[in-house]
Amino acid sequence: MEEIQMERWQLAVERIRQIAEDPEVDGGAGDYFKRTAEFVLLMLEALEKAENGWMETASLEELQAWNDRLYGDIAGKAYESSYANPAWAVSRLPDACGQILSFVYTELRGMIVYACERRTEEMLICMELFLQIHSEFTGGEVPSREQLASDVYWFISDYSDVMVAGRVREQLDPSLSFARDIIMEADLMEPRYLYRFGEYISGTEIGTSRYLAGLSGEEIDRIAGVFTEGYRRGFEAAGKPLHRKKTVNIRYGLGFERIIRQAVKQFEAMGLESIIYRAAVSRVNMRENARIGYCGSSPNKQYDYDHRGDAALFMDRAFAERRIGVLKTAYERYREPARTHGGPAVLEIFGETPFVPETKPEALKLDEKQQEIQVSLNNRTGQLVNTYIPGEERSFTIMAFPVPDIGPRFEEIFRETMKLNTLDSRTWQQIQQNLINVLDTGVSVHILGKGDNRTDLKVMLAGIRDPKKETLFENCVADVNIPVGEVFTSPALAGTDGVLHVTGVYLDGLFYRDLSLTFRDGMVTEYTCKNYGQEEENRRYIRENVLMHHETLPMGEFAIGTNTAAYVTARKYGIEGRLPILIAEKMGPHFAVGDTCFSWEEDVSTYNPDGKRMVAKENACSALRKEDIKKAYFNCHTDITIPYDELQEIAVVQEDGRRISLIRDGRFVLPGTEELNRPFDE
Repeated sequence: MEEIQMERWQLAVERIRQIAEDPEVDGGAGDYFKRTAEFVLLMLEALEKAENGWMETASLEELQAWNDRLYGDIAGKAYESSYANPAWAVSRLPDACGQILSFVYTELRGMIVYACERRTEEMLICMELFLQIHSEFTGGEVPSREQLASDVYWFISDYSDVMVAGRVREQLDPSLSFARDIIMEADLMEPRYLYRFGEYISGTEIGTSRYLAGLSGEEIDRIAGVFTEGYRRGFEAAGKPLHRKKTVNIRYGLGFERIIRQAVKQFEAMGLESIIYRAAVSRVNMRENARIGYCGSSPNKQYDYDHRGDAALFMDRAFAERRIGVLKTAYERYREPARTHGGPAVLEIFGETPFVPETKPEALKLDEKQQEIQVSLNNRTGQLVNTYIPGEERSFTIMAFPVPDIGPRFEEIFRETMKLNTLDSRTWQQIQQNLINVLDTGVSVHILGKGDNRTDLKVMLAGIRDPKKETLFENCVADVNIPVGEVFTSPALAGTDGVLHVTGVYLDGLFYRDLSLTFRDGMVTEYTCKNYGQEEENRRYIRENVLMHHETLPMGEFAIGTNTAAYVTARKYGIEGRLPILIAEKMGPHFAVGDTCFSWEEDVSTYNPDGKRMVAKENACSALRKEDIKKAYFNCHTDITIPYDELQEIAVVQEDGRRISLIRDGRFVLPGTEELNRPFDE
């Protein structure tokens, strides 16, 4: 630590110790500062443990007790009386201070990570924020909301060069190897190592790690091989130069380290060094509900949901410009590592306990103007990233496995999932080609629900000029997107009209009851669900979590899932509502709102296994990239699937009006696709 920083550190620590003894403020604010100061002192203890190597030598029981101390105040019912809970903070703190002080405490909780990784600069920044806020209360009067909000705003703005630039480095610099070192060096056969990450560790991570410890080396190697081979095949299928890449980013949920260790070795054999960075802990680097990077279970999903709108405290145009400027400077510094970065390899988890959030009026929310700024900032960030890590040169892969939360048959479900992830893609390739051959003859597709499903939707298809060389649908055969089982296209927007309805669906971990979207010329015009008693709350829920603050979004993708084996497996174990979209999208037709599957690489030629070039890669929105790139992309893509048993028909409509049924009453009826019904019959 530099001399000046050391002096600031010592002064901050001494002052925080004084506040923990005597907060110098009465009432609820005094309790807040005392408890928060005690938390900061706990973080200093955490730093000392990290520096002394305590985590490597402590017993499992000691580590569990320590993890409980770090996360206990937001886990379970304890959250109800935590200052991290904005409802509790507002009820206990004076005037309009509650929301802001709840945010400050939440931001300070990032010190758990900073202490674990011995990142003293970020710890000092957090301590000085706390002391600045405390100083506002020691003048004899309660500070105004405006004064506190100003303190927070300048904290975020002033330290963006540390927080935001540091995040860019985490994503591109393999020398930052904190997690990778644990994965490659620790004893993974017993779960003590999990606590070294500094994340919340629950029975989910412990159970997953112990289960994988019981698998043979050959099984672990096979799972990792499917994962890494999918990544390699993604580059190969798209004709992208993998040999020019030097790094790959691995994202996963804690507990899967045995698989990740083998993946690191296999990527190394391809010439790729693995970058494994943590999900962001500072709001300035977060995107609402998304956790991008490695992470443990959430100690409390309501806590995460309550703070998804905390950017309302600082989101304005000046901040957006500041953030873009810092990002550009950081990417310039890491221009070469960015150019040789290959993209992410993602190991998703599923099976966690379903969560239906409570909407709290005390939680911060972006207003309409801020939502517009956030949308614009996301768009500009996407453009900037694409400039330094070109979309036409990067790829990805994604695969999912269950965790023990899914129920007592976890081990069975895990092995069934492995079977799904290794289905013979050659069989599906031919069956899906039979579907594509007919779809390529159509001008539109009609999707009609049955029973309680009210879907009645016409999806327009782009045209083909040379049927011998061109195709409208990509034949997805389990490379970047595992498991096998879909054909997909970018629909033409003009004339795509009707209602998309699902009786119940989980999207990004949130449940929607009777979700309904109405499209006119491919754009969402109306939307609702029945989660809440008030229509305004239902619309806000969809606007924030499906439309991602946009007034409207286009239909970016139409696909037909063909993995009936996955559907039957889900029904067998009763886990339909707990599957990730990665698998769920293969279990019926699905429709994505937002960008197409080909955003940022529309002009890169993509070919199906039969040699035909994919021509439906853009729509009327993404085509605007040639005129005004700000209008072309939305930086979101949310898939919504209709299960087979809610389908009356999917039919291709040809130019003369003739209809060719692909699916009727939930079964495939097109000649050459009957094999897909076998799992239903068995």
